[in-house]
Amino acid sequence: MKKTLIALWTLCACLPAAWSQDRIYRCGNEYTNNATQAKERGCKVVEGGNVTVLQSQRPAAAPSSGGSGGGGSSASSGGSASAPANTPRVGASDQRARDSDARAILESELRKAEARQAELAREYNNGMPEKSALELRNTQAYQDRLAALKASLARADSDVAGIKRELARLPPAN
Repeated sequence: MKKTLIALWTLCACLPAAWSQDRIYRCGNEYTNNATQAKERGCKVVEGGNVTVLQSQRPAAAPSSGGSGGGGSSASSGGSASAPANTPRVGASDQRARDSDARAILESELRKAEARQAELAREYNNGMPEKSALELRNTQAYQDRLAALKASLARADSDVAGIKRELARLPPAN
């Protein structure tokens, strides 16, 4: 009898909380619990689960920079994306100066990458790097260093190839 009374009391206590839950409607990226507004806008009822909505301010439109900055290895898609109407145009002489700066930066990076590549190739020694005193006794340490050198050399090769591709994309120097 006590168990039944406790269960009934618990059920009665939970019912008002269940009744207070309104239906939630989704209108595109907005949510509402106003049924008349949802009906006017043709919103759909959200089934199952809880929805938590946080109010925030809309971000202000960020000004976009025109042209390729002197950042070096830019990830340009090469596609024909149209610029917004209010984007300022860059003059031909300014663009040539930017291209010249980009070329100088990429050539500098290429020299550094080629120097790093040559250093790694010299240390790798065609797969037979010199063994250190610790590696004479521990062959696993030697194998680990050999694998790390091989991976570093491959990464340096791909860096050099990538910089050369970026340089090829730039207009020829005047």
